[in-house]
Amino acid sequence: MNNNFPENFLWGGAVAANQCEGAYLEDGKGLNLIDVVRHRIKGEIDDKPIEGMYYPSHKAIDFYHRFKGDLALMAEMGFKCFRTSISWGRIFPNGDETEPNEKGLEFYDKLFDEMISLGMQPIVTISHYEMPLYLLDNYGGWRSRKLIDFYTRYCEVIFRRYKGKVKYWITFNEINAIHFNPYGAGGLRIKPDENKMQVIYQASHNTFVASSLAIKLCREIDKEAKIGCMLALSAFYPATCHPDDVFETYELRRRSLYYSDVYMRGYYPNYAKHIWDELSVNIKMEDGDEKVIKKYTCDFLAFSYYKSSTHSYGMPVFGDTGGNTGKPNPYLQSTAWGWQIDPKGLRYVCNELYDRYQKPLFVAENGMGNIDVVEEDGSINDDYRIDYISRHLMALRDAIKDGVDIIGYTYWGPIDIISAGTGEIKKRYGFIHVDMDNDGNGTLKRRKKKSFYWYKKVIESNGENLE
Repeated sequence: MNNNFPENFLWGGAVAANQCEGAYLEDGKGLNLIDVVRHRIKGEIDDKPIEGMYYPSHKAIDFYHRFKGDLALMAEMGFKCFRTSISWGRIFPNGDETEPNEKGLEFYDKLFDEMISLGMQPIVTISHYEMPLYLLDNYGGWRSRKLIDFYTRYCEVIFRRYKGKVKYWITFNEINAIHFNPYGAGGLRIKPDENKMQVIYQASHNTFVASSLAIKLCREIDKEAKIGCMLALSAFYPATCHPDDVFETYELRRRSLYYSDVYMRGYYPNYAKHIWDELSVNIKMEDGDEKVIKKYTCDFLAFSYYKSSTHSYGMPVFGDTGGNTGKPNPYLQSTAWGWQIDPKGLRYVCNELYDRYQKPLFVAENGMGNIDVVEEDGSINDDYRIDYISRHLMALRDAIKDGVDIIGYTYWGPIDIISAGTGEIKKRYGFIHVDMDNDGNGTLKRRKKKSFYWYKKVIESNGENLE
């Protein structure tokens, strides 16, 4: 089969600071949102860390101290790029300071320098499901316009510091996930008597303005850099061909595309007012907001794709815009965590997005979480992961044949990290195993899985060898 991946295609992997770094208070870092989220207790969040309680982000996989060895393993696989995030709280511990924390800046200097020395482009997310906890406690998170100034100050510092090192920036991770993860994506605590959707859509507007101002700064400071957005955009299908199922699924999909429409086109879509009226939402804008959003749109659209979901008429439509809804699709198999495996859905989404925006796409997350078994000889035979990635990359190759412009592919979790959804490490994605259990016990020893060697061959062949 002819190779259809571009010669300059960016092969790599993706992680997030709060899921891998650890060192949660080292070198002047402040508490982030995730630093008070308890182990495996969904929704149970403390005001501050409680002594004796396990918080997975505090140690994570200790990437903060082990990044050189971990990046060497990524380089051994031949990575052309590596996506990670900057921990906002390492740069501005409270978030509202006027001067940054030099120790935090130095860490990312070392991290990015190491990537570049190994031949990897840093792909950097500015805010990945975290912000300084102080900003939530004292300002209410993204419900406050004051965060626009704090965020853009943070952006200006890192754009100037890492100019020439970072060529690809992403303003927010999966910002449409604010619907089902308002705490992580928006730094929001929503009271029972509040109009939840008013808070979410107002906070979303504030992030749109902040993102556009960040794009403005980036282009002023580093004209060679590219800056984009990142959304959760796994596929949706109607459960049946009944018109009610079809149209309501379409409406649900538009609640995700609402975000990419603003980021990529520069204005609220025609259907936005209908959504606001239906949900009793009144967006408070300031003079100039819409002009800023219009003028400074994203250079590319990055997105996560893990699965597809089905939707039936009457099911909730205002919740998870990222794709975790519906009943099982009888034509698909599922992972151990119930995520349905749908490679063709990736091709579908790539075409859907490129037809809509005609701007480059970046598959920033795609992967399979599973329970891996270490054999007596130390080997880990994760053929199920190889099969999952192989079929998704074939679909991605087909999308490129369809005419879709795709910059790169960063597999989610090339090394086992803490799951954002469950706080577990048992839900393993990596090509590299980390010796640690769900309670944080273990040697943290790194071990190559069978998929490590397979992905190395994929990159060596530029995607020609996918078997």
